[in-house]
Amino acid sequence: MKKILLTFAVAALMLFFAACDKTNDGYGRLIVNITDAPFPIDMVESAEVTITKLEIRKAGDCVREDTCSFKVIWEGSETFNLLDLRNGVIAKLADIEIPEGEYDLFRLYVDKANLKVKDGDTYTVKVPGGSRSGIKVFINPLVLVEEGLTTEMLLDFDLSNSFVVQGNMHSPAGIKGFIFKPVIRAANNATAGRLEGTVKDAEGVVLKDVAIDIRQGDEIVSSAISDDNGNFALLGLPCGTYSLTASKAGFKTLEMEEIIITKGNRKTLNLELTLEE
Repeated sequence: MKKILLTFAVAALMLFFAACDKTNDGYGRLIVNITDAPFPIDMVESAEVTITKLEIRKAGDCVREDTCSFKVIWEGSETFNLLDLRNGVIAKLADIEIPEGEYDLFRLYVDKANLKVKDGDTYTVKVPGGSRSGIKVFINPLVLVEEGLTTEMLLDFDLSNSFVVQGNMHSPAGIKGFIFKPVIRAANNATAGRLEGTVKDAEGVVLKDVAIDIRQGDEIVSSAISDDNGNFALLGLPCGTYSLTASKAGFKTLEMEEIIITKGNRKTLNLELTLEE
């Protein structure tokens, strides 16, 4: 079983930039949604994070680290169960007009994170610096907010790599706690695409809990786990050519090459796994 991660697709988390019907001169509208990149949920009942603030930095506004200027785009206290935000489901976090221009960094403030293990304990996970200095998420390439135009941004908080299990993760009784090491990916949906589909066996029966990884070279760009209906979705994929693996205990691992993701498009890919002999 994979290591447990936290994903906000805020992947990990989703962020959307959209234009207003009416905007002030020199301003564009920023809408922030949150979603979860998939993670092994067979042993976890809930994975909650409490966000208190989100800031964004305009490119060029930071000559030195101590002179950086950030704009607060949302502030409050909102708790999200990331298990409810999987496979393309999102929840809005903010809706605000911000000055047009190029932005290169988000700063996300997470006050606390709780994981409840099925038939086990609830763990409160410390967030190093997350509630004080914020978690930095660099935007590469830069995102451009323009007056009257729409740009969508995905902030993917990767559950699988952000929550590291302490102890034996193969049984609830063996889990001793979690260490929080946030792994967050920012993707501009204006230059990215989406891959979705369904996983079935050779008899046409849908398969849940299939681990799906999409790679460029040796690097895993994004991951998904099929839901109870066999559905999966990978959001905010930069355009390009990928390889894919789909695996589940008792089945042969499926490998596919030359999966092309194009800008702004949705690609559907239905997978079939065969039983191990």
